[in-house]
Amino acid sequence: MSEPLHRVIFTCGGTAGHVNPAIALAQLTLEKDPQAQILFVGAERGLEKDLVPKAGYAFKTVHISSFHRSFRPAELRHNLISVGNLLRAPGEARAILRSFRPDAVVGTGGYASYPLVKAAARMKIPTAVHESNAVPGLTTQMLETYADRIMVGFESCRKHYRRPEKVVVTGTPVRGDFFSMTKAKAKEALGVDDGRPLIVSFWGSLGAAGMDRQMADFLALEAAKQPFHHIHGAGKQGYPRVLELLRDKGVDLGSCPALQLREYIYDMAVVMRAADLVICRAGASTISELTALGTPALMVPSPYVTNNHQEKNARALEEAGGAAVLLEPACSGQALFQAACGILHDGARLRAMEEAMASLGIRDAAERIYRTVAAIEK
Repeated sequence: MSEPLHRVIFTCGGTAGHVNPAIALAQLTLEKDPQAQILFVGAERGLEKDLVPKAGYAFKTVHISSFHRSFRPAELRHNLISVGNLLRAPGEARAILRSFRPDAVVGTGGYASYPLVKAAARMKIPTAVHESNAVPGLTTQMLETYADRIMVGFESCRKHYRRPEKVVVTGTPVRGDFFSMTKAKAKEALGVDDGRPLIVSFWGSLGAAGMDRQMADFLALEAAKQPFHHIHGAGKQGYPRVLELLRDKGVDLGSCPALQLREYIYDMAVVMRAADLVICRAGASTISELTALGTPALMVPSPYVTNNHQEKNARALEEAGGAAVLLEPACSGQALFQAACGILHDGARLRAMEEAMASLGIRDAAERIYRTVAAIEK
């Protein structure tokens, strides 16, 4: 029987997809032991410096930064600073570890987690890394030798590691409010329970400028007959652009009650629960939510992310049968509309995609990660 964790360092950064799973794990750790001590460690300028304190956790930084693949003077200067940080960070990491004396160190992604996990492993402190993407990122690849456990989202991820005996399939934590109501109740709450399927689409909090025209074309095609309910989160920058494009097409959303254009989907848990099809990017957090809910997806992976992670994530779901993938260069409003119709008008295909997506989902991911970390012995 593993002992509960009393003092834990979570180290992460770069994106919300790295930070939010760590926050979910911290919440579970405190549920297990309300007296537990939690410390987050990240980079000075990362997104984590805002998200973690807002969640109510102590936060410390190490000097660590990425390397840019460019020979432009500004990028070379950045890389020289990164070299200096790489030399400075190990000492900062060791000082934090000696001061806090954790039972375990858990990295959930981003280059900020590298110095803490490596230093902890060398100090014989139990270490684990959670990789939320289908294919390991550079930081996870570099830490595979040092970490005691590598925790992944799906069984198919195991083949990408040199040390598969270290790999544990845990899933990626999803907020509990995603499961607080049934699909029928969620549809009723949104007023979309008249029998027409619900499409939910979004590209992220800011939107995606390259996809605004395609989504306007998609919504214009729907406006003719409104065969579906559709909630689209256009993002802060995309919202006025999509509205303008729809006006240019003569589409008045006020006369199309089945179509909702929002700047941001604040009630995402309810909206995702009610969805019959989600059109989206292929970030790790979105994938964990889709699989946990068993919701089919039409994915347009971002071509602008490091190591093409999003397409690899999307292809993993496509191979399992839960998603269809369209690449952005070949994407259009017409192509999206036809693909969505092909899924939603084929009941057998829709049910097969739901079952395939659900087969990948792990709802108790946070509990599995906690047990995996607590069971590590030194």
